[in-house]
Order: sequence, then structure tokens, then C-alpha cells
Amino acid sequence: MIRYILRRLAWALPTMLIVTFLVYVALRIGTNPVESYKRSNPRVTPEKIQQYIDINGLNPNYVLGYFRWLNNFLTGNWPRSIKGSREVWPALKDAMANTLRLGIAATVVGVFFGLIFGLLASLRPGGRRDIAINTGAFVGISIPPYISAILLQLLFAVYWQRWFGSSLFPTSGVYPAGHTGFDLFLMLKFMALPTIVVAIQIIATYSRYLRASLLDVLNSDYMRTARSKGISERRVLIHHGMRNALIPIVTVAAIDFGSIVGGLIISENIFSYPGMGLYFLKSFGDGDFPLLMPWMVIIVASILIFNLVADLSYAWLDPRIRRE
Repeated sequence: MIRYILRRLAWALPTMLIVTFLVYVALRIGTNPVESYKRSNPRVTPEKIQQYIDINGLNPNYVLGYFRWLNNFLTGNWPRSIKGSREVWPALKDAMANTLRLGIAATVVGVFFGLIFGLLASLRPGGRRDIAINTGAFVGISIPPYISAILLQLLFAVYWQRWFGSSLFPTSGVYPAGHTGFDLFLMLKFMALPTIVVAIQIIATYSRYLRASLLDVLNSDYMRTARSKGISERRVLIHHGMRNALIPIVTVAAIDFGSIVGGLIISENIFSYPGMGLYFLKSFGDGDFPLLMPWMVIIVASILIFNLVADLSYAWLDPRIRRE
């Protein structure tokens, strides 16, 4: 197992360098950081422009510029944002915390209900319950997040206020304007609608995953052998079927969670939720290179880390993987 982990780690570092270099080149081409800096600071001196170029690694040579930027990034010498000259880490940290709260809540709700529905559907394949759950899953997967978000906002804010005098759930932000301090109930109330929007597709996806995986496992030879030994159907399902059927689910869940850290751009934008998605849209709109590069590094790192977690969990659940 140790050799398996070391082999995966050996691939992770060069992959990280290659992907971040490609992101660095793409952002330089797509945002033109020097011109963005000049537009935001029309009276800036040539000395300040050169200082900005040096600290951001914006040399004409992309390879040298990338390693200059990488050195500044690793040593903590981060430049301030173009717009407002703000420190990057506080804004990035708050955005990441908000996205993680939303992502974890939606993932827990989505995976929990998705597995329950997938289990119920697999017990009687082709029956009414199976058809109903499959139909609901197809509908959930087919509806884009921006459609379900707008429908929920109309139902629980606009029409609810029209019917009962006040909206049931807020439709934007994490707290009301001017609120200070931590309030768990208020935060959950503001998170309710975006959590439901994100969880809808997670429920639909995982119910389909588990149904297909369980049906494959339940029809296998060792499951028929377990039944022939007189083991109860419940024990066969829980102790033998679910354990093996969850192997691909765990892998997919780890990969999905890594991508969630990148921000739920559509949902966060519709609900004005100040997470990583909204952070990216505002930074990209301003062409703010100092804000964008750390965001990209965190996204790439999270995807690589959770892909590694998926590989390790797969190897732990299925020892045959370690010998490949």
C-alpha cells in the first residue's frame, strides 16, 4: 500500500506543475494582466508597472515568468489585487469557506437521499417504485441548475410572500445586509435554497449510480451462493451487496467533492452567494490576475488531492488494485 501511495504522489507533483503552467499561460492570454493593471491604475508610473510585472511573473518569456510567479507564490510574496489593492488571501479564504459549507451540506444531503432512493429502486427492478425513482432521477438530471434555482426563488420568495405575507427563504447572500457575528440558524436559512438546487442533481446522479451498481452485484455468483446458504435477504443485501456496490460510489464521491471546491458557479451567481464561483466571476470580469492565479492553484490542487483520495479508497476497498 505504501508503494501504491508513493507512486500516486510521484505523479501528482509534475501534474500539478504542468496544469498550473497551462492555467498561467491561459490567464495571461485571456486577461492580459498588464493592460488590466494599466486600465485600473491610469496614473501608474513605469516603475510601478515593472514592479507589478516582476511580482506577478509577467515576463515576456512564459516559462521564466511562471517560475518567477511560482517562487513568489510559495514564499508568500503575494501581490495585492488590481482593483482596490486588497490582500488576496482574506478574500479567497472567505470565499473558500462559504463554498465548502454549501458544498458539504449539499453533498451530504444529496448522497444520503441518493443512496436511499437507489437502494429502494434496486429492490424491485421494473416495479412502480423503480419506475417512479428513475423518472424522478431523469427529471433531476435534465433540469439545469439555473432553472431549478429560479423556480425555487419564485416559489419560496415571490409567491410565498404573495400568499403568506413574507418569504420563507432568502434568495441571496449568506446573512442579511449589515449582519455581524455568527448565527447558525440564520446561515442555514440563507443556505437552504442553494443547497437544494445543488443537491437535486446529486440525488439524481447517485440514485442512478447505486441502482446500477447494486443490480450488477445482486446478480453476481457470490450473492447467489450467499442466498443458497440460507442467509437472510436483508443480511445479503446490507453486508454483501451494499459493501461491494459502494466501491465505485466512493470513488465517484471523492472526485465530485474535489470539483465542488472549485465553486458552484451557476448556483452561486444566481443566489449571489459569496463563494469560489462568484469570486472567480468577479475576478475574471476585472481581469484581476493576482486574484485568479491562487484561485486556480487551489482548484487544481483540490481536484488532484481528491482524485488521489479516490484512488486510495478504491485500493483500500479492492486490494486487487494495489497489485496492478
